[in-house]
Amino acid sequence: MLLRGVLRFDTLRALTRVAMLVAIDVAGLFGAIWTALAIKAAIQNPEVLDATFAQAKEYAPLAGLVMLLLFARSGLYRDRAQRPGFAKVIASLFQVVLVVLVYAVIEGQTFKSYYIFYGSLFFAALYVSSLRWMFERISGAVLRAAGYRRRAVLVGSAGNIHAVSQALAESKMIEPYAFVARTPISLSARLRDFGSLEGLERHFDAVDEVLITDPDFPQDQAVELVDRCHRHGVRVRVAPSTMEILMDRVEFVPGQALPLFELKPPVFEGLDFAIKRTFDIVVASLLLLALSPLLALVSLSIRATSRGPVLFRSLRPGVGGRDFACFKFRTMVEGAHDLQDDLERRNEVTGAIFKMRADPRVTDVGRFLRRWSLDELPQLLNVLRGDMSLVGPRPLPRRDYDRLEEWHRKRYLVLPGMTGLWQVSGRSELDFDELVRLDFLYLERWSIFLDLTILLRTVPAVIKAKGAW
Repeated sequence: MLLRGVLRFDTLRALTRVAMLVAIDVAGLFGAIWTALAIKAAIQNPEVLDATFAQAKEYAPLAGLVMLLLFARSGLYRDRAQRPGFAKVIASLFQVVLVVLVYAVIEGQTFKSYYIFYGSLFFAALYVSSLRWMFERISGAVLRAAGYRRRAVLVGSAGNIHAVSQALAESKMIEPYAFVARTPISLSARLRDFGSLEGLERHFDAVDEVLITDPDFPQDQAVELVDRCHRHGVRVRVAPSTMEILMDRVEFVPGQALPLFELKPPVFEGLDFAIKRTFDIVVASLLLLALSPLLALVSLSIRATSRGPVLFRSLRPGVGGRDFACFKFRTMVEGAHDLQDDLERRNEVTGAIFKMRADPRVTDVGRFLRRWSLDELPQLLNVLRGDMSLVGPRPLPRRDYDRLEEWHRKRYLVLPGMTGLWQVSGRSELDFDELVRLDFLYLERWSIFLDLTILLRTVPAVIKAKGAW
C-alpha cells in the first residue's frame, strides 16, 4: 500500500526516476573510463595500475557533465513510456566522446593514441546500456508489484481494435481498458465499450492514453479526438501502417504540376553500404576469434552423437532471390529434408513459415543448439563471404520463400542477416505479416547504432528464448 501511495505522486516518482538514472549513467561512465585506463596500464605498465582510479576521477567530471546534458537533450530521462531505446543511448555516448575529444584538442592537449576515447566509448556503451537494462527490468517489476499499468482506450474499426487488443494482451505495462468503435462490434467482456468520443471524454480520469488502431482513421475525427485528449492531458498514439513505414524514405520530386513524393527502394547503397559492410567484417572476425573454442566443442558434440556432416548447407534465397549456401550446425538427422512433406500438415504457424515445437527430425544435441541459437553461429562465415550481414532480414528456406506474397519479397533487396528485429521482438510468436513489417521498419530506420543495439538485445532474447523453437 505504501508503494502504491508513493507511485501516485507523479512529481516524486519523476524525481526518483531521474535521480536513479543519473546515478547509474554516471557510475557506468566512470566505470568505463576506469576500465579503459586500467586495461591500458595492465598491458603497458602494471606499476601505474593503482593510479588509474585517480586518473578516472580527473577525466570523469567533464565527460559526465557533457553526457548528462546530451542524454537530457535526447529524452533519456523522460517517463518510461517516452524514453528512447538503446540506439539513442549509444548514439548519445558517441556524441559525448566526440565533444570531449574536440574540447581536448582545442585546449591544446596532445595524445600518443586515442585509445582513451574509443576504449571508454566501448565500455561506456556496455556498462551504461547494461545498467539501464537492469534498471528497466527492476523498476518494471516494482511497478507491476504495485499494480501500476497504463490504461489504454483503443479507437478504430472492429478488426484493428481486436488485433491491437490481442497484441497488448501480454503487455506488462499497457492494459487494454476500453474501446470506441467506428461501427458497432462485439468484443471481449474485459474491455469496456465507451460507445462514442463523448463517452470517452466522460471517462478520461480513468485513462492514461488513447491508441488509434486504424491507419486510415478519418482526418476530421482524428483532429477532434486528439484535441479532446490533449485538453485532458491524455497521450495519443497511432499504430503505424505499412505505408507510414515506407513514407519515412520519401524524396520530393520538384518540377511537377502536382507535388509528388517518390518512395525510395529500401536498399543500402553508397556510404551506408560501406559502413555496414565494414562493421560486419570487423565484428564477425572478432566474434569468430572469440568463439572458436565454443565452435570446436559444438562440432565435436555433433560428430560424436549422430551420423552426418557437422555443417548443414541450406540453400536459401539471398539478395534478389538468388540462392546461397547458408551455413548452420546440423541439428537434424540425415535425410530430414525428405520427411518435410509428411510433416506439412503439422505446421504450427500461419503464413509462409514452417515451424513445429516438437519436430521429430531434431536430434538431442540439435534441440540444445536451437534452444540457445548456437546452430546459427557458422553464419559468421557467410557474413565474411558477403552472403549475409550481421543484422538484417532473416533468410528463409526455399520452401518458405516460394510461399511469400509479392510484397513480402521487398525484404530481399538487401543482404539477409544473422539476427534482426524478428529475433528481439517476439521471434516465432509474431504473425508473419508483422515480421515482414519489422523488416521494413529496420530498413527504413537503419543506422550503425541500430545494428549494434539489435546485436546487444539479441543476447537477452536468446537467453529468454521467447519464441525460439
